[in-house]
Amino acid sequence: MADVALRDEGTFVADVPTRARTIARLRLGDTAFRLLTKAAACGVLIILGGVMISLVAGSLPALREFGFDFLIEQRWNPVTEKFGAAAPIYGTIVTSFIAMLVAVPVGLLIAVFLTELCPLWLRRPIGIAIELLAGIPSIIYGIWGLFVFAPFLQDTLQPFLIAVFGNVPVLSSLFAGPPYGIGMLTASLILAIMVLPFITSISRDVFDAVPPVLKEAAYGVGCTTWEVVRYVVLPFTRVGVIGGVMLGLGRALGETMAVTFVIGNAHKISASLIAPGTTISATIANEFTEAVGDLYTSSLIALGLILFGITFIVLAIARYMLLRIERRIG
Repeated sequence: MADVALRDEGTFVADVPTRARTIARLRLGDTAFRLLTKAAACGVLIILGGVMISLVAGSLPALREFGFDFLIEQRWNPVTEKFGAAAPIYGTIVTSFIAMLVAVPVGLLIAVFLTELCPLWLRRPIGIAIELLAGIPSIIYGIWGLFVFAPFLQDTLQPFLIAVFGNVPVLSSLFAGPPYGIGMLTASLILAIMVLPFITSISRDVFDAVPPVLKEAAYGVGCTTWEVVRYVVLPFTRVGVIGGVMLGLGRALGETMAVTFVIGNAHKISASLIAPGTTISATIANEFTEAVGDLYTSSLIALGLILFGITFIVLAIARYMLLRIERRIG
């Protein structure tokens, strides 16, 4: 077979071997690209598996020594080598929950304002400010929280909460004790500030992706801005919004330096939110360099394994929620 082409001066036969070599070269490049992307994906699984194996192997001495009691005991005494992870687990979950309770509605409101209500001349400065918040190192948040934010809370918010809820059943225990400034509530608010840019940026991007014709149709039938956001924008973008919230939650669960500065680093479980506490990441950061003995080191590695498990469970739940939403939509 031969390729025949017409020119002004007549016909000519194309070089078939040259075409075959070109096709073979393109096919080779496509195969190399496919293998490269596959290797990158498999590399992620290998690294993840290596981390899991290392954590499990390092935590075995502590898990064998304490068993299930390691998860429910709050004692942490390096002198007697009696360790329990209940206080760090409690602190990690509580601070992350409060942080998301504050950051999610505020982040969504900012995103709605930027996409639906904000004047064009103000939209860019606010967007840049939010992105700058995401770029601030966590240790800067920690220093600011310790020297500025914690004293401010000690003089204003914490005394106010103690005075208002001091005689209210249940709530009195949540805000009991002297206003230290540092504590679980301070760490939670710092985390909320840190995860706010992630939630806001992702929500803003997915809100901008809503087809204008959908919003225009809603406005055309007389919907208010709130009704457009509630019945058009949020249902259309809920998958992306949940993804942004889960990204922020993952940041809150694993944050170390900022929390270490302001949480108080006390290995105890207290019902009061203004009392000092600790988290898994703060405990590891504070004590890993000073850990003496295999059991002490293994206990800290076991804390890392627990944090890994908590993060995995949270992401698995988020993925399950997204799958259910996609099936319902589809």
